[in-house]
Amino acid sequence: MKSLVCLILINFLWVAPVFGYTRKANPGPWGELTVSNIYLEAPDSVIDVAGKPDPVPRWTFPNSSATLVKDLLIKSGVDLALVERLISSDYLKISGAEIVIYPKLEDLLQIKGVVRDRLYAEISKYPQNEYYTDPVFILSGDVEEWLLETTLNANQKDLVRQLVWRRGDALVFSNVGILLSYAQNNEEIKNTLRTITRCMSLVVTHKFPLKPEQREVFLNYWIGNQAESPRMTFLKSVSKEKDLNDNIDIMHFLPVIMRERLYTFPSIKDGAKGRLPDCHWTSLNFFNLSPRDYYRNTSMAAIQLTQAYNQVSAPYKFGDVLCFTDNGEGLHTCVYIADNIVLTKNGENILAPWVLLTLEDVSKIYKRSPTTQIQAYRLK
Repeated sequence: MKSLVCLILINFLWVAPVFGYTRKANPGPWGELTVSNIYLEAPDSVIDVAGKPDPVPRWTFPNSSATLVKDLLIKSGVDLALVERLISSDYLKISGAEIVIYPKLEDLLQIKGVVRDRLYAEISKYPQNEYYTDPVFILSGDVEEWLLETTLNANQKDLVRQLVWRRGDALVFSNVGILLSYAQNNEEIKNTLRTITRCMSLVVTHKFPLKPEQREVFLNYWIGNQAESPRMTFLKSVSKEKDLNDNIDIMHFLPVIMRERLYTFPSIKDGAKGRLPDCHWTSLNFFNLSPRDYYRNTSMAAIQLTQAYNQVSAPYKFGDVLCFTDNGEGLHTCVYIADNIVLTKNGENILAPWVLLTLEDVSKIYKRSPTTQIQAYRLK
């Protein structure tokens, strides 16, 4: 099992470890867990179909005007001389009710700190600004850690360091196109595209053997209310094995669909029915033996959640669905695993893998405002 923590190769997906980030989980009915950080990068088969970002920086403001955009720039704290330059005819283009600004790299570098945070937060409200709406998340908050195993060239790494910004509690990067413009050859272009898919996940292992008095608690927790699950065979076996002196990845404790999906990216085949699996598909199929694809329909997923689940409060249990809401709007769902670790797919995008994260890190992504709440649901 030590080799599992050091290096994992799953479905042609290269997973590199982040050394020094291994910790013991808090004690609980889930048993004795060890948690490590890794980073996933999408395989070439996914990168090839994901599309290449435009290397030219642009900010799009739909249903706006030059005057409104100017006011937004000033309100965000952008230097007045730079504001005048950005709204000049050399930078700003008008197409009907849509305003597009084409900032240069030197302009982006001039906008720093909280000014960049405020401005990019406004830009991110419009889905036309793809990598502002869905930026690259550096959930550890450590740029150097995130860059450590990347194959970006030195100039690209410097750009990442200079252009990161904060979206709420999360450190993020949006100027993906500029990174591409600094790639020197086809190999570096492919490396850049691979790097922007870089996504943190946890690897969680369970220590064995169990003491006799721990076995029933272990089984009750990990099997949940699924006593007839095929997983029971394996869980009973490892719970009783006295000579098992090792750590086992908890992915082997998961129901079959998620056991196959964890640490992987969606494939082209996953989108054959018109939509890729998203967070709701993932959460509501968690205990199923075969996927129910109608959960790709958000309305159908909402009906299932309200009819087949009961609302519950903390402490959460294995398999509980946690729903992020804000003023009645559902933002995201994920599945509670253990010790505030959840299984999540952060978006419908083909570049969003199935991962394990702390609930705190998922909150960094989906906490939209101080009124964002988490409501838990448990299968009846």
